[in-house]
Amino acid sequence: MNAVIVAVVLMLALSLARVNVVIALIISAMVAGLTAGMGLNDTITAFNQGLGGGAEVALAYALLGAFAVALAHTGITDLLSHNIIRKLGRTPDSGAVRKVKITLLMAILAMAVMSQNLIPVHIAFIPILLPPLLHVMESLKLDRRLIACLITFGLVTTYMAVPLGFGLIFQEGLLLQNLLNNGLQGLVDAGTIAPLNVNDVASAMVIPAAGMVVGLLVALFISYRKPREYSVAKTLAAEPELLNLNPRRIAVAFAAIGLALFVQLWTDSMIFGALIGFVVLSIGGIDKEAISTQDAFTRGVHMMANIGFIMIAAKGFAEVVRSSGEVPMLVESIQQFIGDNKALAALLMLVIGLVITMGIGSSFSTIPIIATIYVPLGLSFGFSVPAIIALVGTAAALGDAGSPASDSTLGPTSGLNADGQHDHINDTVIPTFLHFNLPLIASGWVAAMVL
Repeated sequence: MNAVIVAVVLMLALSLARVNVVIALIISAMVAGLTAGMGLNDTITAFNQGLGGGAEVALAYALLGAFAVALAHTGITDLLSHNIIRKLGRTPDSGAVRKVKITLLMAILAMAVMSQNLIPVHIAFIPILLPPLLHVMESLKLDRRLIACLITFGLVTTYMAVPLGFGLIFQEGLLLQNLLNNGLQGLVDAGTIAPLNVNDVASAMVIPAAGMVVGLLVALFISYRKPREYSVAKTLAAEPELLNLNPRRIAVAFAAIGLALFVQLWTDSMIFGALIGFVVLSIGGIDKEAISTQDAFTRGVHMMANIGFIMIAAKGFAEVVRSSGEVPMLVESIQQFIGDNKALAALLMLVIGLVITMGIGSSFSTIPIIATIYVPLGLSFGFSVPAIIALVGTAAALGDAGSPASDSTLGPTSGLNADGQHDHINDTVIPTFLHFNLPLIASGWVAAMVL
């Protein structure tokens, strides 16, 4: 058995068996290295080398958690919740509930989309925006699995299809450049194909993005349309409501949010953005009678600790997979198995992309790995250039949409589990995998066959 398949399957099996994802990643990384014949020392060395790659994101999440807890104790979150609930009225009719529910879902989706393209803060908005809205979601009896699907859709589909912000980085800086560097530039130079630009990438990714739309519609109107109850007491314990709102603290909270956003965009760092926001709130925004600055920081870090450790462990796992040298062997063995069957080749390329990216947890990190293999492989099977673009882009995005170690799934969990009522695997990973990965495979295969 190939070490990559063994490691990813083991990691998923352990996660589904309720083993902590961090432990599952570490065990699976060790098994991957040993299965590949690396030896224990080399495996541990590779794992340790990869850990540093996740430290920056983990620290950013810890500071964002502290910022979110501090915001919750300014009163701004209660102001938001009270205004929304007030629109429902004391005895809300079904029409009012439906209107507020649609408005809330559209607002969350808009934030997820804008975080990728218009205001490229990526997942930084989630632990700040979602915890305050948990009260409102309970009033509307919204299923949090639907919210997880909604956010993951906005995070992934946007960069797949829209060449702005992170979408421009994904489509032009990563996907297009790696395709050119691994064989397509030679065809351009020889005059076999026309010069490629980011618009060619965006048009090739339309069909795969349509698969994401289908998955979201299924989640909205079929899977999670029924009401779901959550414990209000647990939410109040995690996100206490402040009855006496202080206008000065709320003004400071708005200023802290604006300043944090400005610093993040200016420095291109979530760490310094969250740090500045937290400092501003510590000086004049937190209700010191309810919580001290130190307690706010400690609670925030505690809220995000599991997410941060998963990200760190995922980087170590990914480095072991890369160092094993088993990824090219996996593709070669599949190529020998399928012969000249083009349709089967497209399907298996997507499935292997899913396996690789599920382990690494990031489409941005996966593209350099699979492009070196998939471009020559796609050309050998006679796929068109748009089809190769769709295959590589879709294969990379598959892991983002449903990996336990992806920030596109960890992000929603960090906000929705603020009160401990949203499980990462059962309530985020499995729903996003079913509603997005399966349609992505189908739509990516269609794109490869028709383009």
